[in-house]
Amino acid sequence: MRSDVSSILRSTASRALVDPDGGWELTGDEVVQRVDALAAQLAGAGVEPGDAVGLVLDHGPSAVIAFLAVLRCNSIAIPLNPQLHDHEMSVHLSRMPPKLVVLDAAVRSAGGNAASELGVPAVTLMADSEPRLEQADSGRVDRLPAPDGNAIALLLQTSGTTGRPKCVPIRQRNLVASANAIAAGYSLSERDTSYCVMPLFHVHGLVASVLAAFAAGGAVVVPQRLRPSVVWDHAAAHDVTWLSAVPTILGKLPARADTATGPLRFVRSCSSALAPTLWATLEQRLGVPLVEAYGMTEATHQMTSNPLPPAERRPGTVGTSAGSVVRVVGDDWQPLPAGTAGEVAVSGPGVVDGYLDDEQANTASFRDGWFRTGDLGRLSADGYLTLEGRLKELINRGGEKIAPREIDEALLEHPAVAEAVAFGRPEAKWGEVVEVAVVLSGPVSLGALRQHCSERLAPFKVPSRFHFVDTIPKGATGKVQRTSLADVLAR
Repeated sequence: MRSDVSSILRSTASRALVDPDGGWELTGDEVVQRVDALAAQLAGAGVEPGDAVGLVLDHGPSAVIAFLAVLRCNSIAIPLNPQLHDHEMSVHLSRMPPKLVVLDAAVRSAGGNAASELGVPAVTLMADSEPRLEQADSGRVDRLPAPDGNAIALLLQTSGTTGRPKCVPIRQRNLVASANAIAAGYSLSERDTSYCVMPLFHVHGLVASVLAAFAAGGAVVVPQRLRPSVVWDHAAAHDVTWLSAVPTILGKLPARADTATGPLRFVRSCSSALAPTLWATLEQRLGVPLVEAYGMTEATHQMTSNPLPPAERRPGTVGTSAGSVVRVVGDDWQPLPAGTAGEVAVSGPGVVDGYLDDEQANTASFRDGWFRTGDLGRLSADGYLTLEGRLKELINRGGEKIAPREIDEALLEHPAVAEAVAFGRPEAKWGEVVEVAVVLSGPVSLGALRQHCSERLAPFKVPSRFHFVDTIPKGATGKVQRTSLADVLAR
């Protein structure tokens, strides 16, 4: 059985890739043709198997085709957030210097400056229904290499929520395994259409929203700009059946009208914690079942998920194994009994071999096909996983270990609290004290919030300080950088 990404592109699909802004769509066969044509241009520009290619592209279907074209060359895609500064792009690209950087006209300046700093040629992608390299002197090759499932396909950096970002090399076979697991877990088929609201420089958008749709023989709608206000209009116009995003993005979507028609059957939340209270609120606003999943870059995204109805969705958990084998382990890597808190470890075909050029991190995190996630969790006797936070995010107040997510969820039960993120701040007497950043949705006094926490949390867990802010600082993909909040709020 083939394990290369080309194997999940269904040429027989009557509709595979849709641009709701440009007003065009491609069949599966047309997607394959566009991918092969652009891959031939890349190869003609000197890109060979094993070479890295930087992708600094705006959101849209052309970015999908460019990503697939790099993989068709058995080369390594390094997709970057076009909003990064020149220096940030240079730092990212220098971890594995690319043979070529592909830009589109809208972001040519930033990406071009980074390429110039590294001495790497940059080419412009003409973004339309037939994406192609603008440079007239770019040639084409007559024959592309045979697809290789073992080729490194994607180099991503971890979000760096608990330390320096690590480089994760993901092979084509990892991408295919994860895409197939997502498609199977939600019973996706050629009748399903995904809507991509996650960035295409993130494993969530690439694997869940795009590749899983292709693996099922279905379609994906990729807008040229991410605008929450038009999602439901696009969904109705293009028969969208599901979408996946982080809770932050889902929270920005307008309520779906009670009279809304169309085939939307579920919404998936992943890549950031979803409090049970927010789950219930979002599900009511969206008008369809909401399922929470658990994913990491090192596992090529999905590891567990709550199932769709009629199976049990269990709020407060990230569901059961769905793409990876999951266990909770102690310091000796040995599994712990059900209900016992420990570090979540996973194995399976989506789990990568290790980090790029980081022997110390590999020794700490990878062993015999297992990856230690750094997350604290508990497995129930029937296999549902409850996460209690990042191990490095635990707050140590005088020897008492506090999971900040517990404080978040307690505050989110108050009707005047829209967002809450607890964190530890170094302090001489206790080592660390608990503080929290809060976004309010209504009037409430500080005393009322303290009392609310006191009724739900042990005294040592009640925040010593509340920071009332307009927004919680987040990364480009909507993740909270919890460990840096103390520094950010001190500015």
